[in-house]
Amino acid sequence: MQFLTFALSALSIGSALGQVVVHVVKVGGANGSLTYSPNNIKAAVGDMVQFQFAPNNHTVTQSTFAQPCQPISMNTPGTTGFYSGFMPVTSSATTTPTYTIMVNTTNAIWIYCSQGMHCQKGMVMVINEVASSNKTLDAYKALASQATANLPGTATSGSSGTSGSSGTSGTSGSSGASPSDSASSTTSGGTAQATTSGSSIVRASLMGGIVAMFAVLLL
Repeated sequence: MQFLTFALSALSIGSALGQVVVHVVKVGGANGSLTYSPNNIKAAVGDMVQFQFAPNNHTVTQSTFAQPCQPISMNTPGTTGFYSGFMPVTSSATTTPTYTIMVNTTNAIWIYCSQGMHCQKGMVMVINEVASSNKTLDAYKALASQATANLPGTATSGSSGTSGSSGTSGTSGSSGASPSDSASSTTSGGTAQATTSGSSIVRASLMGGIVAMFAVLLL
């Protein structure tokens, strides 16, 4: 009876935590392409977006629509936004650096690479573009092409992403900011969470592991 009670509690926890949607975005390409792939995604509040960095040196930097190639903090007082920092990757690297955010808004989230002239050359993307608006990815890209400077963000404790790396196993470890470091009151679009990697959308079930843990404890 005691095991049944614990098992039912575990099932309840697993039901609450068991569906994690992870959208994977490739940053750059092995051929040196200046792209995010895909560069236009839809993500619900609570979904994770994991950026996986290809060889070269790129960033994931949040901006406003009107001021691409500038960190959002420069143009929206009180908003930190997210910034991966530069992620240098060699062609011989055996692991893939990752940067993961949790989406915390249904508003459009505008992103650019702050390396060199990458932003001006079209290395931009959007999460949750509003189809009925004139603020489209194409319009954002056009504004970026006219930008006179390409500025990096500022990596601070409490900023809203988690860095890690993924290997051939398809899972990744996390380092840097932890969930407890997130500052959702001063960020826009994403908060820090543990890193998960996999296919373009991953639904990870935690229920089985929780049940197994309780079973072992009760043996």
